[in-house]
Amino acid sequence: MEIRIDEFIRGAKNAEGLTVIIDVFRAFSVACYAFDGGVRRIIDVREPEEAFELRNKFQHETFLAGEREEKIIEGFDAGNSPTEILTSHICGTTMIHTTTAGTNGICNAIHATQILGAGLVNASATAKYIKQLSPEIVTLVAMGYRAECSAEEDLLCAGYIRDLLEGHNPDIKSEISKLRTGSGSRFFARENIKHSPPSDFFLCTDLNRFDFAINAVVSEHGYAELFKIEVK
Repeated sequence: MEIRIDEFIRGAKNAEGLTVIIDVFRAFSVACYAFDGGVRRIIDVREPEEAFELRNKFQHETFLAGEREEKIIEGFDAGNSPTEILTSHICGTTMIHTTTAGTNGICNAIHATQILGAGLVNASATAKYIKQLSPEIVTLVAMGYRAECSAEEDLLCAGYIRDLLEGHNPDIKSEISKLRTGSGSRFFARENIKHSPPSDFFLCTDLNRFDFAINAVVSEHGYAELFKIEVK
């Protein structure tokens, strides 16, 4: 198994083989909590306008979640926050999700043979699922902060998944703890409390909380539907 690590939208566009789009803070953490909360479907889109269009097409109840500049998009039901997901009525809804980095990474992985979404909360399950498939090439794409700057948490997650795939079982608890004063410090800034509360940091760094992988299937229309895959 050849394992590659890349970053940003560029990395998603260049990714080959089974591709894992990694966004710890916060896209795929949000997706995991949404699935765990009983959401019916999750649709990833590139732009907010697509989310509004899809909401108008669907006959069943929808829930719009996402961010730009880390803040909730006007007209959406929630931001890109696992805390908001846990406190919202999402069970049975179709969640339409758009973010600057994670969901756009999914939609841009045009050369991938299969796409997964991952964060620290489902990293081990993701690695276990990949091992079961045993692909020739695995590309781990750390989406980074706003898909522009390297993010400690995404690179940590990518390295952790790589190590698990190579048969190692690293203890990364100390590295996760350091995120609080590193890339995760923004969750503790007073000015960010409303859209990026401290609870988001702890929810996103709850290592291996979920035992499922997330598979993404991109449609001919350019958006992607996410599927929860239980990993035994």
